[in-house]
Amino acid sequence: MRRAAPVWAAKYSARSGNVSRIGNTPVPVPAKVKVEIADGSVRVEGPKGKLEISLPPGIRFERQGENLVALRDGENRRAFHGLARALVANAVLGVNQGFKKDLMIVGVGYRAEVKGRTAVFSLGYSHPVEFPIPAGIDISVDRQTISVSGADKAQVGQVAANIRALRPPDPYKQKGIQLVGERLKKKAGKAGLKAAGT
Repeated sequence: MRRAAPVWAAKYSARSGNVSRIGNTPVPVPAKVKVEIADGSVRVEGPKGKLEISLPPGIRFERQGENLVALRDGENRRAFHGLARALVANAVLGVNQGFKKDLMIVGVGYRAEVKGRTAVFSLGYSHPVEFPIPAGIDISVDRQTISVSGADKAQVGQVAANIRALRPPDPYKQKGIQLVGERLKKKAGKAGLKAAGT
């Protein structure tokens, strides 16, 4: 079982009351998801896998019917209240439905394929780039689209970012790997600058 990264250690501000409102919202637990509440953590298991969320100090969860409710020990824990609730909600959603990010390969001769637990990329370098697929992550390729999926939302996002970093989009020709829906600011080359009179 994967232990999700304890991102609660980051500094969060309590300047807005939105944090407490999020924290007070119950987390629905689908029938296919099993939940185990331990001291300082919440473990969830579903069709897509298992995750364990480390809770910030002063935050605990209770099972109330078909919901999980986040409780805090005092007002000084407000900054972590909404964060803890969001992490557990993402874990429940992740093990039940999973998360996915799609990337697009742009460039003549650029391609990717999956061999076992390795994604192999041809990105215009002198050699193919091999990318080991981490545990808990699935990668599929459909023509020029790469799909990264998994139960852990943060891990899916990080793996997608790591793949994009293999060949970031060129600001002039737009070639490379980019997230589907990503808006790129295209730069004009020298010829374009001369034509514009700059």
